[in-house]
Amino acid sequence: MALHKDSYVELNDGHKMPVLGFGTYAPEKFPKSLAEQGTKMAIEVGYRHIDCAFFYGNEREVGRAIRAKIADGTVKRGELFYTGKLWSTFHTPERVRLCLEKSLKDLQLDYMDLFLIHTPIEFHPGDDPLPKDKHGRYIYHNTDIRETWKALEECKDSGLVRSIGVSNFNHKQLELILNMPGLKYKPVCNQVECHIYLNQSKLLEFCKSKDIVLVGFSVLGSSRDESWIDPKIPVILEDPALNTIAQKHNRTPAQVAMRFLLQRGVVVLAKSFTPARIQQNFQVFQFQLDAEDMENLDKINRNLRYDYTPMWSDHPKYPFHEEY
Repeated sequence: MALHKDSYVELNDGHKMPVLGFGTYAPEKFPKSLAEQGTKMAIEVGYRHIDCAFFYGNEREVGRAIRAKIADGTVKRGELFYTGKLWSTFHTPERVRLCLEKSLKDLQLDYMDLFLIHTPIEFHPGDDPLPKDKHGRYIYHNTDIRETWKALEECKDSGLVRSIGVSNFNHKQLELILNMPGLKYKPVCNQVECHIYLNQSKLLEFCKSKDIVLVGFSVLGSSRDESWIDPKIPVILEDPALNTIAQKHNRTPAQVAMRFLLQRGVVVLAKSFTPARIQQNFQVFQFQLDAEDMENLDKINRNLRYDYTPMWSDHPKYPFHEEY
């Protein structure tokens, strides 16, 4: 399809999701107010899809930005697509709605457009988002993910959320939900790390075959948070092939990296709190990559994962032991 600034993808439940979203995650060292300013600017520039999460700790600020832009007439609530996420201490069925309601209260919104299980990895239920024992080890929990999913289906039926999906799931974990007895709603999407070094072609193919949208985060690499990213890992935006194609089209490497994913049918989340970049990233609809560009970018895949959370790799539901 021809991609333009109002392009959207139709989800398997009939709702529509804009193909370009604004990501709001920032490492702890950044002030939460940046998310508020960034979200306001993103809506002014034209973004209609805002991606956030309970775990980011900035839904109050993001909600304020959304309400300010509705109040000043820039946008109507119905034109915005808001994604929130169920954190890992809320997987037990009786806590699912609690997490959703906490987020809605912080956002001061009546409903979410999309609510995702943030990750299949689950922690001990409680108020501490990352509970540890006295030896400093994470305290895990192991609810049957299908029970969690049923509780999400109830949230959809209640009208608190329009669509439901997952994030960071591998194909086997998706299949567990798709094949569960009494499944009422399929996940509309799987939000995963996706970029030119991790192009997710197998997972993308699998999701397309099940009418599930692949949503990509860390599309320009990662925020390179020293606490969990190896600083020696290559920087996506410095890739020579990417830069050659960017020069050919007179575009930024970031614009080309995003356009590559969009043309493959991936919904792209772009994150920046820099005004100029927020604007630049939205200009991905103004050019097109040809078949040769697409092929050359496809070749630089390295199956390189920035966000592989090694500290949780011993969890029974750690998703990244599987190839896809």
